[in-house]
Amino acid sequence: MDVFKAAAVRTRTHGDVLSLAAGQPSTSAPAPVLQATRDALDAHLLGYTETLGILPLREAIARYHSEESGTAVDPDDVVVTTGSSGAFTLLFLAAFDVGDTVVLARPGYPAYRNTLAALGCRVVELECTQDTRFQPTVSMLDALPEPPKGLIIASPANPTGTIVDADELAAIARWCQANGTLLISDEIYHGISYGDVKTSSAWETSRESVVVGSVSKYFSMTGWRLGWMLLPKYLHRAVERLASNMTVCPPAISQVAAIAAFTAESRAELDGHVRRYADNRRILLDGLTAAGITDLAPADGAFYAYADIGHLTQDSRSWCENVLATTGVALAPGVDFDTVHGHHTVRFSFAGATADISEALERLNPLLGS
Repeated sequence: MDVFKAAAVRTRTHGDVLSLAAGQPSTSAPAPVLQATRDALDAHLLGYTETLGILPLREAIARYHSEESGTAVDPDDVVVTTGSSGAFTLLFLAAFDVGDTVVLARPGYPAYRNTLAALGCRVVELECTQDTRFQPTVSMLDALPEPPKGLIIASPANPTGTIVDADELAAIARWCQANGTLLISDEIYHGISYGDVKTSSAWETSRESVVVGSVSKYFSMTGWRLGWMLLPKYLHRAVERLASNMTVCPPAISQVAAIAAFTAESRAELDGHVRRYADNRRILLDGLTAAGITDLAPADGAFYAYADIGHLTQDSRSWCENVLATTGVALAPGVDFDTVHGHHTVRFSFAGATADISEALERLNPLLGS
């Protein structure tokens, strides 16, 4: 968010910012969603809804998961939340007590670590490298002193874009169920993957896990603040009671409009975005490699390239600040994603316009050594 703030200042003073820092699509919500929003403004009261979400939306989400994973999901399994961020906060409060140990990958999404720490949990980070495609493994879990209360898996992951192999995810889910560990599977980037690498869902193996989804990434609706969980029955009541006090309900207009995001017309539009991401990915990875940045995480999915730039700097935050000041290109320093090795890593987002990716590379080339 500091990068976004600095980029906003640069926009006001220079008007030349190209953002490869934003973790969000550069496109609007699908056309059917926009039309549904217009219709809702005229036809709906848009007052409070059921705390766990309106039934038509939960039905649409259940169908989506059933079709994608081939595993039956009931609308009663679905809990709609105020973004996936709201889902994580509710879940952490419902499932964990102060002092509980929760394990997650490093590098990884910093809000997991920060939210858990703010709630008094003990966070244990597993150092994940190229050897395991920056993802945890069962052997890593076996090496822990004792089974943790929770484990967070993200696939595709932020910032690396890597996808957990389906067999490995199934093995992790079985390990967690056997050891009394709550598996939290962050699947918000599902729908965005490249080549032959495919995503799988934790619920294909274990209904004792929690699956987190969102309309923010594939569905191109970040600012609508709508997410969901597939939740084991024993957590439903606790989550409902917490949500009714903390948020009352997810945004009503977003719930009504998001039903249209799951239609065939919307999916066709969204798959077009994914094809553009694939083009952007190729342009960015080729450009970075040509410029001498070759230590890159496998960008299986999402819309990020995570790079080691240790040959350029040992202070990624200052380096990104200099890049923005010199070129107008905004990048995300790795220190937020990896508190140990992030001083020499950086995340590039390729979610923007293809022309912006090409121009950003041209601006960056003198600083990358090419």
